Amino acid sequence: MITKLIIRIVKWYQSGISAFRPATCRYTPTCSNYMIEAVENFGMRGFIMGVARILRCHPFVQGGFDPVPDHFSLRRNKNFK
Repeated sequence: MITKLIIRIVKWYQSGISAFRPATCRYTPTCSNYMIEAVENFGMRGFIMGVARILRCHPFVQGGFDPVPDHFSLRRNKNFK
């Protein structure tokens, strides 16, 4: 139930706020898409993963391809670059 609410909030953010701003996410997939996929795969632990990803997305990081890992982790997925 709460996971569906989180996904709805993120989708609202994507269509209502993010759509009208220039793209600034340094990662692929975007942080909001990462959050949705992580919540779908891991539930509330996925929400924590998404928050950790948002905290990693700042001007001093290189960014790049960082998909949701197959197992719970708060670190960047180092298997991809």
